[in-house]
Amino acid sequence: MQQIRKGVYPTMITPYTKDGEIDYAAVRRLTEWYIEKGCTGIFAVCQSSEMAFLSLAERVKLAATVTETANGRVSVVASGHCAETLSEQAKEVREIAATGVDAFVLVSNRLDLHGDGDDVWIENAARLLDKTGDVPLGIYECPKPYKRLLTPRILDWCLETKRFLFIKDTCCDYELIRRRLEAAKGTPMKLFNANCQSWYDSYCHGAGGYSGIMANFHPDIYKYCVTHKDTDPEKVQHANDFLTLAGMIERTCYPVSCKYYHQLVGVP
Repeated sequence: MQQIRKGVYPTMITPYTKDGEIDYAAVRRLTEWYIEKGCTGIFAVCQSSEMAFLSLAERVKLAATVTETANGRVSVVASGHCAETLSEQAKEVREIAATGVDAFVLVSNRLDLHGDGDDVWIENAARLLDKTGDVPLGIYECPKPYKRLLTPRILDWCLETKRFLFIKDTCCDYELIRRRLEAAKGTPMKLFNANCQSWYDSYCHGAGGYSGIMANFHPDIYKYCVTHKDTDPEKVQHANDFLTLAGMIERTCYPVSCKYYHQLVGVP
């Protein structure tokens, strides 16, 4: 099974034409911008991509465009996990995985739509895995329509399957993240923190890196922190203090604020 590289994974936005169609030429240019800024990977077809508003055909083409453009230079993981029934979810997994992404990222709340508990989640997840062959997977604690955090029991189950390579963690809890990292030690699964306040602490304790919305604004600064953690810790801490402050400001009206920012800095 392939490995997910450590580093910075922006949650990719979706550019549109004036007619409201996906601008695939702009998707390719944005992919190149992420790579030029030092991203190690891209999380495509996610909530930042407005995936719930896209058809399955659009989600598949979006994942394919990013994967083809990246051409192995960075890892690409993608979600697009929006359906309610397991049969429809399995179709999403198979079709998006077929684009060549390194992992299909499941959305945690899709496997327990009504908050019925761990037994329901695990039963649904097991059935979905049976329907999707050996597709490498990730999991995302997406806050919409509700945030379904991974319990220790669910995390242990995911690790035991050996199918999961990627977690986008949104718990924002320093101690819980450290316990998750300890549980995942020695497995192929890498944890990527989505929270700009706690991400650096988790990275210092063995997390795979950062995967959040703020990597759409200044992925190069996150990359600097990843690269220079041991060689220039004082400057990295100063940079991380800035990232924490910036994250509180720039998330306002996201993703509109991000698209506006891209225009200001000349993202094509």
